[in-house]
Amino acid sequence: MAATQMAPESMFRGKEGLGVWEHRGKVAIVGVGHSPAERAWDGNPETSLGAYALIAAQRALDDAGITADDVDSVAAGPDGMGSKWAPREYFPPPYDSEDGLSGVSADWMINQMGLKNIRYSVHSGDISPLMCAAAQSIGDGLASTMLVVRAVGNMPGRYAQKPSNKVSGPAQWTDVWGFWGMAQQGYNFNQYCQKYGTNHDRMAPLVVNLRRNGLLFPEGFYAQKRPQPLTVEEYLSSRWVNEPICMHDCDMPIQAVAAYVVTTAERAKDMKQKPVYFLAHATQTGPVRSSAQTLDEVEESCDSVARKLYEGSGLNASDIDIFNPYDGFTAFTQYYLEGFGWHGVKRGEAHDFYAGDITVEGPHPLISSGGNNGNGRSRCWHWTDCVQQLQGRAGARQVNVKAETALAGGPMPTSGSWAILSTEPD
Repeated sequence: MAATQMAPESMFRGKEGLGVWEHRGKVAIVGVGHSPAERAWDGNPETSLGAYALIAAQRALDDAGITADDVDSVAAGPDGMGSKWAPREYFPPPYDSEDGLSGVSADWMINQMGLKNIRYSVHSGDISPLMCAAAQSIGDGLASTMLVVRAVGNMPGRYAQKPSNKVSGPAQWTDVWGFWGMAQQGYNFNQYCQKYGTNHDRMAPLVVNLRRNGLLFPEGFYAQKRPQPLTVEEYLSSRWVNEPICMHDCDMPIQAVAAYVVTTAERAKDMKQKPVYFLAHATQTGPVRSSAQTLDEVEESCDSVARKLYEGSGLNASDIDIFNPYDGFTAFTQYYLEGFGWHGVKRGEAHDFYAGDITVEGPHPLISSGGNNGNGRSRCWHWTDCVQQLQGRAGARQVNVKAETALAGGPMPTSGSWAILSTEPD
């Protein structure tokens, strides 16, 4: 078996002007599997991230109607280690058992599943680049049937907090709340409100609907563990985290794993589920010209990746039926909605759009998955929902509008990967 490699930059379509993707319609998703979802790891080996990864992987294989012997490649990310929590109370340094606990690598999956026919494996930083790397790898002939696994853990203790409360260097300006994203998103959202004459409270219809959709997603954390809807009053009275970002504008860390089977369009014809074809993928990196991104840079980034994706697929905004952008911070949604121009939304119009009918039953079923805000932070819900909507098996979330194309991706506006999926290869 060849050594697992980091997906090279050349694998991602990061430039405008590349034309239609050379593998358009030649790669398909045919299987989806999810583990149970927990708030945090309880220390039980049976609920560890590795154990849940094996559950999700087997469910994806069963969903596709194939066995482990049919898999010739694995994508997981990035090196299995994820973020490290310190100090460890349950085993001493150097934490040789980290793989399978706070993260899951491709090598770990190959070894634990006893995959015998692996000829290629790759890792990347998150589910969206993993899925795009899988599509490109299959298209380039590096593999024919790939298992993609994204394990997101929540170890005991304070989530992803540094051992010290002190920061220095450039981080003293961007990490003043202990996490760069919190400071950054409050800053950008405040710019947005000032630029377009709106305010935080107008996010309420979106966030309440995200929870509603999440409660229709059986694999989600809230559907399994906290099946109470979020009310507008609860959202509006939620404590500030970094005004105008409140607690309910932030997704909640959980312990969960999702897995997907990606294969050639030719092989997909013989598998259990209806194929969902990749029409294009694209990646955005920047521009960020300083230590912190500005709203102008965020909007420029969203515009750029939208142009790449529409160019690569040969479609335009009016051709997209299902729109599932990343929503780990709910403020992201307005930037993506306006950048991709879904349902004709232009700059500064997102909050007006939220006030309309964005339910799965209505004409504008925005983030029909419920996203990470409505399901817990795994960053995988939007991919699963796009596949299931196009296959007509999203259950209570199934939209009433046409569902022949879908757009998924993220996570960050200035650093994310995206794809357009379709029920047809052309």
